[in-house]
Amino acid sequence: MLTPRDNERITRVGRGTAMGELMRRYWMPAALSTELAVDGAPLRVKLLGEKLVAFRDSAGRVGVLDEFCAHRCASLFLGRNEDNGLRCVYHGWKYDVEGRLIDQPTEPPGKEFKDRIRLTAYPTIERGGVVWAYMGPAGRMPPPPDFSWAVVPESHRFVEKSWQECNWLQALEGGVDSAHVGWLHRTMGSLTSDPGVGGIWSQPRTTADEVEETDYGHLYASTRHLADGRKWVRIYHFIMPFHVQFALELGHGESGWTTQERYIPQASGNMWVPMDDENCMFYTWTAKYGVEPLTAAERECRARIGGRGPGEQLANYRKRRNKDVDWMIDRAKQRTATFSGVDGIATQDHAVQESMGPIVDRSREHLGATDRAVVVMRRIMLDAMNTIEQGGDPPGVGNSYYDVFARERILPGDADWRTELRPRCFRKAAE
Repeated sequence: MLTPRDNERITRVGRGTAMGELMRRYWMPAALSTELAVDGAPLRVKLLGEKLVAFRDSAGRVGVLDEFCAHRCASLFLGRNEDNGLRCVYHGWKYDVEGRLIDQPTEPPGKEFKDRIRLTAYPTIERGGVVWAYMGPAGRMPPPPDFSWAVVPESHRFVEKSWQECNWLQALEGGVDSAHVGWLHRTMGSLTSDPGVGGIWSQPRTTADEVEETDYGHLYASTRHLADGRKWVRIYHFIMPFHVQFALELGHGESGWTTQERYIPQASGNMWVPMDDENCMFYTWTAKYGVEPLTAAERECRARIGGRGPGEQLANYRKRRNKDVDWMIDRAKQRTATFSGVDGIATQDHAVQESMGPIVDRSREHLGATDRAVVVMRRIMLDAMNTIEQGGDPPGVGNSYYDVFARERILPGDADWRTELRPRCFRKAAE
């Protein structure tokens, strides 16, 4: 558990807060690249409590800047994206992607003062189909976010997002909690006799999680023992400040499990990006690292898992299965089909995390052995905030995560995962 003081420090992300200043030291996903067309409609973006607007200008450059015009504070979301700038519809003031006022048509000739006006604007970069913004000190900008998944060809990558209505930390904690898989995501019925890894979805098993701290966050091995005496080991990576990577090498997913031991070099992961203290944007990605691109069926499966299936989202990426309708829990399905009664793996996660309230009171918790990865992650965060306050650099702002890969294998019962599997997690290319 955390004390009320530490819980406050680790969850609040506004400017001037300890966690907010820590977050500003990393590249922040601001939008999907596909959301911004050249001279297209501006996009509202909320990051770390700041209301921003994003647009792609006539030259293809992306700007992420203060939503409100410096003149009379009208929203630039209403603006006209034209001729390499965003023009406010109220009085025609126009800004470039760096926030500079480049036209001030309401002022008489010789009376303009546009050179003195500049909106807050953040540097941007595009990687992996995502527009990233850097909101921190200019002299501390980290290297580009060249995650292993972000540098594969577009044909080998899938990225989607949805709005999650709770604090980013309780969502992230679900991402580093492997024990919940056999319960929350459990499938009832036909898989109960599956002797392979598919049975994990229908037969909850005790997990043994071992955590190692790294210079980017931590990795942990989650081990589940199978009925035939072997063990299934998955290595997860937590990368500061809100990234989790996990393996999909056995081809498991909502469309079924591949229990044959054919390992496909692919992984998936999530990012829980704080919009404000009580909301986050959930990004989910899948990447193949070999020759084969992602198939249409695999993309459809990942969209469904991420809550982006047909008709699954309302405006602004809000889920149709949201807290206002109790996540559309189906009590009949809960008895016969899925353990939770909620459709969709991501929506199941969101439902339990949102059910805790906007910001959970961690002083009421009673943690156990399977919460080790959560406990270590929290301590890394608290230590990193202290480091920032003392003027230092937190973990994960370098490029050590560039070669990180999530892996899984079915190993003999007496095998040591550190010898058999861990070395595979830091190779530049898949086997």
